[in-house]
Amino acid sequence: MNDINERSRKTLITRRAAVPLPAFFPDATYGALRGCPVEDHQRAELRGVVMNAYHLSAKPGAKVIKAVGGLHAFTAFDCPILTDSGGFQLYSLIRENPAYGEIRDNEIIFRPDMGAEKFIYTPEKCIQSQLRMGSDILMALDVCTSPDDDWQAQRRSVDLTIRWAARCKKQFEQLTANMKDKPLLFGIVQGGADRALRMECGQALAEIGFDGYGFGGWPLGQDGKIRLDVLRWAAEAMPEGFVKYAMGLGRPEEIVELVDMGYSLFDCVIPTREARHQRLYVFKKGVNAAAVRRGGFYSHYYAVDDSHAAQSGPVDPDCDCALCENYSRAYLRHLFRTGDAQAHRLATAHNLRFYARLMEMLGE
Repeated sequence: MNDINERSRKTLITRRAAVPLPAFFPDATYGALRGCPVEDHQRAELRGVVMNAYHLSAKPGAKVIKAVGGLHAFTAFDCPILTDSGGFQLYSLIRENPAYGEIRDNEIIFRPDMGAEKFIYTPEKCIQSQLRMGSDILMALDVCTSPDDDWQAQRRSVDLTIRWAARCKKQFEQLTANMKDKPLLFGIVQGGADRALRMECGQALAEIGFDGYGFGGWPLGQDGKIRLDVLRWAAEAMPEGFVKYAMGLGRPEEIVELVDMGYSLFDCVIPTREARHQRLYVFKKGVNAAAVRRGGFYSHYYAVDDSHAAQSGPVDPDCDCALCENYSRAYLRHLFRTGDAQAHRLATAHNLRFYARLMEMLGE
């Protein structure tokens, strides 16, 4: 395991690079950012990406990725790559259709297609595949739950998450024993909306020992609103002095609140997905670090609104992304209306730069 004394609240030290905190890693689930080539990610000054170990294991396969030199060579991302275990995706698919498989005490059985060979996913295989791919930050395999699951389901989730985390750690230590530059391994805190279970899970994971800790589970209540209380309990359950990772969370206003709770690493599909749907994020004029914490610091920009048809100025005159430095509002609207792929690329570049600028302000 990496020496935790090398890390601080302001920096995440990986074998690939040092990442200033807080940090936002956009989701490149299948090894690519939708509508965004690697050079646009680099220009946005985002310091890492998140990929999904399960999806990449399915296509093209960990062996293929290893054969071409690992994820960095395969995808051309020369930055820290965090791989999610894929446990949440498998849980979601099985919950949607129980015929797809089941979560057993020792493994996940998954078979989405009738007649297809079943996929058996264990904590050991989870670590093996992520190491084979060359990830810089590995996530332990956990057992997710839904907010409306009863206490017994949450209890089982915590028990299995702790047990599986220990198996992941053991396998990780065995396979990296002779490795000079080791990746990091993060554990995931489960417990649903039960504070005691969250604390129990966090304490047990701390005793096993990880390089960082992530929020596990679904962060929304039955009303669809974010459960800040649950996120706070999870943060309190994570040991101090380590990166606290708000997995899958990333609305700008949520990030501000979560940073104040102690979280320092974020990921989500929001900036890339919203860009494809013609919605951009724009800071209000004169926003700085203090203004961000007061709320109401940005607005949504709808690229195809008629009001932009003859506007010669940029989407945001204070932004230094490829869109704002080179093209007008009118031109972006034109690209979207004609279905040109450049519209998605330029809008994505802008949204990613917005998130990078937000991280910079929150780090001041």
